[in-house]
Amino acid sequence: MGSRTTKAGLEPVAGVVHVDSPTEQRNARTTDIDRMSTRDILSVVNAEDARVAGAVRAVLDEIADAVDHAVAALRGGGRVHYVGAGTSGRLAVLDAAELVPTYNVPADWFLAHHAGGERALRLPVENAEDDETAGAREIAESVQPGDFVLGLTASGRTPYVIGALKEAKRLGANTGLVSNNPSAAVPDEVDTSIVVDTGAEAIAGSTRMKAGTAQKMVLTAFSTATMVKLGRTYSNLMVSMLATNAKLRGRTLRILQEATGAGQQACDEALTAAGGDLKVALVHLLGGVSVDTASTALDHAGGHVRAALDEVRPRAS
Repeated sequence: MGSRTTKAGLEPVAGVVHVDSPTEQRNARTTDIDRMSTRDILSVVNAEDARVAGAVRAVLDEIADAVDHAVAALRGGGRVHYVGAGTSGRLAVLDAAELVPTYNVPADWFLAHHAGGERALRLPVENAEDDETAGAREIAESVQPGDFVLGLTASGRTPYVIGALKEAKRLGANTGLVSNNPSAAVPDEVDTSIVVDTGAEAIAGSTRMKAGTAQKMVLTAFSTATMVKLGRTYSNLMVSMLATNAKLRGRTLRILQEATGAGQQACDEALTAAGGDLKVALVHLLGGVSVDTASTALDHAGGHVRAALDEVRPRAS
């Protein structure tokens, strides 16, 4: 509950919450931003943005812990859930959506829950983020024991997110929370707390700026590391894709040539023999084994190309 000034002093105002967070404070470096030239506005915003990478670097251990939870969940047949509101929720939806075409993962591996639903992606939905019960209800309908649920909230206290995390823990899921507020109390139900201290925004309270950039960086690093650990890459190449159209076949051929050093014709023949499966073609060419042997080795290795190559190379030598 907030307060208002009257002749008698301060009186409470119903329905108002004052958030104690660095993101809500005025930034001494940008107090004259409305007096600046266009170029200088861009310069000070860019200078603030430059501080974000260091803030994320300071919490890499915590992000690594979240990655390990996610990998364990997916290896165990579970799922990863993102929960957010406003900018945080929109970034979560974007990250989850991009993993499907990038790494050819099942659409239900990463699920994003956004306060207010699909409509709130484009328009504000009144009081959606303040509904703790709605967050709990959404999670209750989709989370299973062993899943990993990652909440995102700049303030560290968004009721929709906190309600979801509490319900997730009750259901037997592991939980994490990404926030930008070192002052916020971390609920007991949170296993991994990732507090990215990005400080005051260039425009006070506009958490779509540094806080949002930090959360985007955390999400990208988190999901990328999870995909790498699950063998969805070979070296730094995207290899978990099927060549289902001409564009993808061209990209797949380029990756296969880059990874193997083989010519275009050899790669095209290998990809055809592998039924368009890039990983199978890779192990086939790099391991010098048949397509069937390559496919079996990948099954044994859980889809990891390097592990599959370790299995077939002694055979091929």
